[in-house]
Amino acid sequence: MQSSHQTNPDRLQVLLIDDDSKLCRLIAGYLNPLGYEVHAVHNGLEGLDRANQGEWHAVLLDMMLPGLNGFEVLKRLRQTSSVPVLMLTNRGEEADRIVGLELGADDYIAKTCSSREMLARLRAVARRSQRLTADSVREEDVDLRVGLLHIQPSSRTVAIGDQPVLLTPVEYDLLFSLAKSAGRIKSREQLLEEIRERNYDVFDRSIDVHISALRKKLGDDPKQPRFIRTVRTAGYSLMNPDVPHA
Repeated sequence: MQSSHQTNPDRLQVLLIDDDSKLCRLIAGYLNPLGYEVHAVHNGLEGLDRANQGEWHAVLLDMMLPGLNGFEVLKRLRQTSSVPVLMLTNRGEEADRIVGLELGADDYIAKTCSSREMLARLRAVARRSQRLTADSVREEDVDLRVGLLHIQPSSRTVAIGDQPVLLTPVEYDLLFSLAKSAGRIKSREQLLEEIRERNYDVFDRSIDVHISALRKKLGDDPKQPRFIRTVRTAGYSLMNPDVPHA
């Protein structure tokens, strides 16, 4: 496991913030041979500082940390960075997962999960962090404008008028998916298939949490939406001012 700030540009850089040194060694020992370079820190303040430095492909963040807990680290990190974050938890309570997702986590991993599941989830968010490269340029090179929204795929940036909006990778992918079909309804299943790279339980409600977080960042009121409309039992739609809706 690497402890210095030097990195190997040929390997995916992962920051692991967890106070369990043994677990950190186990995770690093599993991921390092698979092309990841894992850097571990063991308290919240140092983890926040390291997360704001360098170019990370993903951050694995424990909920329970000395100094700052994981939720506070994530909250502060999201003020400055959209790096993909996976929350690590000892507990499986849905409430903890929802709080993490609302604060901007991209996904969550139970510490009791299998190493294969951890790898699958890590690969999914790491791939999203690399979409600034050839794929996004080749496939999504044209700016999108829907009403006041301006989406620039080449830089994965979003603005309302001239006001930039800082989104997580999942939130950006979700908004981009809706924008490509502005005025049309997309089901939760369709959105999950487009923005995620792993299979989901059909009852997974994390999409609703991400929509809620996205609405807050857009300054949108779900009862009187300017941007994202909920279509009961059907899904969501990005409102297009040029297309009438019921």
